[in-house]
Amino acid sequence: MREVPTPLGPARVTATEPAGATVGTLVLGHGAGGGTGSADLVAVTADAAAAGWRVLGVEQPWRVSGKRIAPAPPRLDEGWTAVLTALRADGRLTGPLVLGGRSAGARVACRTAAGLGADGVLCLAFPLHPAGRPERSRADELTAVAVPLGVVQGERDALGRPEELAAVLTGRPGASLYAVPGDHALTRSPDVVALAAVDWLAGVAGARPGDPAVPTHLGPLQGTAPSVRGAGRRGSLISGAGAGRPA
Repeated sequence: MREVPTPLGPARVTATEPAGATVGTLVLGHGAGGGTGSADLVAVTADAAAAGWRVLGVEQPWRVSGKRIAPAPPRLDEGWTAVLTALRADGRLTGPLVLGGRSAGARVACRTAAGLGADGVLCLAFPLHPAGRPERSRADELTAVAVPLGVVQGERDALGRPEELAAVLTGRPGASLYAVPGDHALTRSPDVVALAAVDWLAGVAGARPGDPAVPTHLGPLQGTAPSVRGAGRRGSLISGAGAGRPA
């Protein structure tokens, strides 16, 4: 663990290195209600590192300072950007760079992906809208992502169910949506969350420079309504969210 100075105070970065060669770097941010020790982030960190990714967990300055309430989105983006800039200067962002996180951290990753030169964005429990307020949609943050986008969403997430995310992402090249058991916390089956995340990461790692923003594991778009493949204990890949190699 190391501290990284930012204009908002120090952030903390915890590195989990792969046992062998590094295939890319995954940077994960936490949500507004907790730190990097949430069950889904811990599971994704372990499985991604086992798959060859260097995983850097970022604890935002507000958490490091002991505050209980997250600052406004522009301040979150400012702290995150300062950390990524320092990590890049230190040579820590090798290989394909994926920015990600859970909930508010996923929103930060989406908003900063273009400016930080990300090769992909991984969202765990993206909060599409406040609970019970679907009219206050944050869909623009997702649709602004121009690189491969992976979303892992709980089937009972009150801040955006998978079918709501599918309505936003259907027809968008490079977008993959996984429905997994559980609610917004993603604590019911963190192993399934990690399985979905690593499946998506494999597509990013396999992309070649100059390839279009399309993951390799996703089946072709079938009409306009999303379809579900692989339903069961492992969750479901909703394949109507993008287009890729035929299954």
